[in-house]
Amino acid sequence: MKQGLSKCQERPMVAGRIGPAAVEERTSRGPAAGLPSTDRRDDQVFLPLGYEPAYDYPLLVWLPDSRDERFDLGRTMSRLSLRNYLAVRASGTSVEACWAAIERMSDRYSVHPQRIHLVGAGDGGEAAFRIACREPNALAGVVSIAGRFPLNEGLFGRLAEVRSLPMLLCCTAEPIEPTSPTTADVDRTLRLFHAAGGQLGLRIYPAASGRQCLSRSRAVLRDIDRWVMDGVSRGPLTLAAASV
Repeated sequence: MKQGLSKCQERPMVAGRIGPAAVEERTSRGPAAGLPSTDRRDDQVFLPLGYEPAYDYPLLVWLPDSRDERFDLGRTMSRLSLRNYLAVRASGTSVEACWAAIERMSDRYSVHPQRIHLVGAGDGGEAAFRIACREPNALAGVVSIAGRFPLNEGLFGRLAEVRSLPMLLCCTAEPIEPTSPTTADVDRTLRLFHAAGGQLGLRIYPAASGRQCLSRSRAVLRDIDRWVMDGVSRGPLTLAAASV
């Protein structure tokens, strides 16, 4: 692989689509279905279309890349699924920010306690791996989009629990950001999970996908939706490592 750099860029939303004005307008009334809302604690919330308080929804907790100033929860979820999930963008990538977001969502909305997934991008993906390995019993799965697994931090201390936690790594054939995994990183990660008996799914996308932020790629988001719903429908995954 050649080390390459690209900057996440996206044009502002056009009228009639979810954008900052819509977020601010909804804040005082609480989030409407299908729209994000920024609450006073700086978390951004997404409710699915046709939200039913009596149904316990899977929750996606987003930890975007710290360099991605254009990350938009509403746009991202509209590309992933408008109906399947509750979602929240945590106010940071620390353990405290992550659990605070989960607790507030669980207090306010119908969250299925056994269907909580972390989804991180870039350094947020690395943080998602780290948090999940330290508290594996609290989560149903973790997804990293172009974020390395922290190989040198001894995160398999709770090996029995980590083994049962499904994880997914989405990356391009060539690294597109400083935090993107290289060929050597991916190889070491696969070897580690194979030796430990862990559940790691791997999705590799053409380098052309890196022209935009991978977390905004429709192909990536569709794969994440299918992967999460597989776990919801069929229970814990038993795959080791797969590449498509």
